[in-house]
Amino acid sequence: MRSVFVFPTGEQAQTVACLDQHLPQQRSPWTLNGDLYIDIDEEATGYLFSDWDPEDVAILEAVVGHRPGWAVQIDVSGRIDGTAEVHQLSALLLEHGGVAIDDYSAHPWTLDEIHSGAVIEGLRFFDLRTYYELHRH
Repeated sequence: MRSVFVFPTGEQAQTVACLDQHLPQQRSPWTLNGDLYIDIDEEATGYLFSDWDPEDVAILEAVVGHRPGWAVQIDVSGRIDGTAEVHQLSALLLEHGGVAIDDYSAHPWTLDEIHSGAVIEGLRFFDLRTYYELHRH
């Protein structure tokens, strides 16, 4: 599985309500087409940041302005590419601001960067294909 962590602005309850509205009748986790598994991870009670490089957490803190206490974790099944689905869900969750971090770079992606296809250190947001091309041996 590949993962994306989305750090929306606003309160956690607002994000939960948004997910409930768009992915009704499910929770813990929410799913999208049985290929994306979406849940809230909290640092205090869950595993958020437990396996992150401290430098990556510091980059996130600098961009956000504080250490986020929670995130939406999106796990993507290996059965699908997932790019379109991750972009769709990230756009929904970042509509009012925030950033997302994928498995391929430590860059905190804004919605504008995701929409524009910005390239940071040779990669776009959730850029599986380019990542593997760059890291093939």
